[in-house]
Amino acid sequence: MRGGARDLAWRLLTVRARSLDPLVKARALGMTPDRSAERKPYLLPVCRVPARSAIVGGMFENFTATDRWTKKQVHCVYQEMIVAIATRHADAVDFKFLVDGRPVWVALPHPAWVEYKKRTGKAITDSLAVEIAGHYLKTALESGEADGREMYSLTVEETLNHLDAAVAEMQAQPA
Repeated sequence: MRGGARDLAWRLLTVRARSLDPLVKARALGMTPDRSAERKPYLLPVCRVPARSAIVGGMFENFTATDRWTKKQVHCVYQEMIVAIATRHADAVDFKFLVDGRPVWVALPHPAWVEYKKRTGKAITDSLAVEIAGHYLKTALESGEADGREMYSLTVEETLNHLDAAVAEMQAQPA
């Protein structure tokens, strides 16, 4: 890591010489290409991973919930976040989860970010927004509100209520 433990970490990917053009790989590593280097694995930086906040611990990114109606355990995994104005012209941010492999989207309205900032002076970070969407999804599954739809849209108040509940649950977890 560059500059100490509190700096951003580099996610590394092992790349074998035969999977990339040897000249490209040698340039990326600051080396000159040669035959002996073609069989050795190398670590190349792919992207930086931001450090986690003290509050957001990833509790609702990968979780299981018990569906109220089927009593079946379902595995939910966060997959991606998309600003909805680009895809469906909505004033929201969409979060995609895989629920037992089936895509389910949770839409959080942009005005919730503004309202939260007005009320607290703090911003909703991307990682906190994932936790809000995950908390909603888990609550909906366990309470029976999830009815098999592919998309669930929250109001500003619902978003802020789930934010408060998610933060309270994460803070209640032992460190």
